[in-house]
Amino acid sequence: MPVDFSLTEEQRQLQKLARRFAREQIAPIAAEYDAREEVPWQVVERLHEVGLLNAIVPEEYGGMGLGMLEEVIIGEELAWGCMGIYTIAMASDLGITPLLLAGTQAQKARFLRKVTQKPALAAFALSEPGNGSDAAALRTRAVREGDYYVLNGTKTWISNGGEAEWVVVFATVNPEARHRGVVALVVEKGTPGFTAHKLHGKMGQRASGTYELVFEDCRVPAENLLGQEGDGFKIAMRTLDKTRIPVAAGSVGVARRALEEATRYAKEREAFGKPIAQFQAIQFKLAEMLMGIETARAYTYYAAWLVDTGQPHSHAAAIAKAYASEMAFSVANQAIQIHGGYGYMREYPVEKLLRDVKLNQIYEGTNEIQRLIIARHILGQ
Repeated sequence: MPVDFSLTEEQRQLQKLARRFAREQIAPIAAEYDAREEVPWQVVERLHEVGLLNAIVPEEYGGMGLGMLEEVIIGEELAWGCMGIYTIAMASDLGITPLLLAGTQAQKARFLRKVTQKPALAAFALSEPGNGSDAAALRTRAVREGDYYVLNGTKTWISNGGEAEWVVVFATVNPEARHRGVVALVVEKGTPGFTAHKLHGKMGQRASGTYELVFEDCRVPAENLLGQEGDGFKIAMRTLDKTRIPVAAGSVGVARRALEEATRYAKEREAFGKPIAQFQAIQFKLAEMLMGIETARAYTYYAAWLVDTGQPHSHAAAIAKAYASEMAFSVANQAIQIHGGYGYMREYPVEKLLRDVKLNQIYEGTNEIQRLIIARHILGQ
């Protein structure tokens, strides 16, 4: 059977819907909410209205049951409007994924409907102040007491942490066991002993809420445990193996926006009596930008296809995430260079694109960690 690179009619309609939404609802307010460092909740509500929020939830629980390819098609478009606002929706899918991977039918019915029946978000809490890339070195403790786990500890850099209806929290029942002692617990908003503190002063993606979560003798029902004790690390890694691909899609969206802005400016800006787009130095920059975008999109689609067809995809997700995020940072940087001094000013959107996409090289596993995953695949480890 020949390889088919065309999108289905449903996928094209989703792309059209997301593109129109980004142009009409996200792009016009992106700079304002970046400056205010606030979550535009009205956009979350509208995403819910049109079905683009939490769309990976199966239809039986109120979602659209979209596959990974549909998710990245939508993600590119939303990130074109604003990577920070896209992260709100993407991080909710990140929180939902452990439920899809390891939740029982009762857990899925209970928790997934909470984020589909109204405009609502989920979150994923793995990182801590003392451990980022070393995900097995958790200090947040979960102690079993009868029908509850008692949580104590701190999580940080948690997207949606203060807005989410519930958070999947990774903790350890035995620090000495490292990854073998990790559990995944669903902690609902408002649970006594659970507080969220918003982090301020981020370089980019300022429209997305990022939080420090503190657990002080927080009693979580044992029925909120995903899988078994010791399954938490595996659940977290399987989750990230999937959700790194939407990060790649977001990077492609940012890069596409940067190319469009740079092209528009190069056609309008004149130097030495003609538009700078006529200079070969500028043309070569634009060409390199498009080469990177097309390559990253193609590989991101490939990684998504591996997920949707049930094939191993850990290394492909790592390649897509690392390549696309580095490509997008380079493209945004070149867009600023083409704008010259104006590119350094907030009057034009390109400086925000650079600030926003830098985080894509860091969250959901730094690009150094992605290279370790890729190297282990090569070496068969």
